[in-house]
Amino acid sequence: MDSVLGIIGGSGLYNIEGLENTEWKQVRSPFGETSDDFLCGELKGQRLVFLPRHGRGHCIPPDEINYCANIDAMKRLGVTEIFSIGAVGSLKEELPPGTFVIVDQFIDRTIKRKKSFFSQGLVAHVSIAHPTCERLATLALDAAEALDIPVVKGGTYLAMEGPQFSSLAESKLYRSWSCDVIGMTNMPEAKLAREAEICYSTIAMVTDYDCWHEGHNNVEVSDIINVLLDNADKGGELIKHISPNIAALARPCPCGCQRALEHAIITAPEARTETMTKKLDAIAGRVLNS
Repeated sequence: MDSVLGIIGGSGLYNIEGLENTEWKQVRSPFGETSDDFLCGELKGQRLVFLPRHGRGHCIPPDEINYCANIDAMKRLGVTEIFSIGAVGSLKEELPPGTFVIVDQFIDRTIKRKKSFFSQGLVAHVSIAHPTCERLATLALDAAEALDIPVVKGGTYLAMEGPQFSSLAESKLYRSWSCDVIGMTNMPEAKLAREAEICYSTIAMVTDYDCWHEGHNNVEVSDIINVLLDNADKGGELIKHISPNIAALARPCPCGCQRALEHAIITAPEARTETMTKKLDAIAGRVLNS
């Protein structure tokens, strides 16, 4: 299986510098409209697919993103590994603005998003006990250290619905749960990547402390934007450093990401509906057609 690196860019990361042989491709998904077309090309010899999660111009709020369509389209484009890169708030003093956190756990507090490709007519249950890919996390860590980017490997991402930020009470609650960072976009994205058997890693770029911090109200918006833009530049450099190392990864993924559906589909073959089977041709075709 040839490797195709997928990059989902969040706030601040809207393009990939240095991408060659580029083409914007529209992908039709049975799950609806994607956030944007997909920028396909090569970065240091590695095939790469980039999606601006909020669309070019940042037109789509986090609670209205069609996560199912985005991941389904990535699968249809042959993506094998995804790095999700985006801005977050810090819930810990020791994670100041400018820090990159390579997330390994999530708490999902989103409430109105479609969270699975599977539904009535074709049921599956996948494990997300360990929702990110360890080998991708190691690549990201090595790249960040080589570039002297402040980085922490491991951390819990609290995914909130948005688009409003937390109340003070909520922020304090999430800190009491030992969460590290807070954002609005990586759930159900990580769950769907697992169902699609795509290796997934979150690189969370801290822009500010959440409202729990005593000095939060004294921070100027312009300061946060400056950190956001600086983080985005560093995120782009991180991708350039990671990209040449993707092809050398062992396959299938030893973490099991690329075999997540092996025993996950519960519906008996004779009970599966034709509509759902067709709809899941990209996501679950490997096991449905075996």
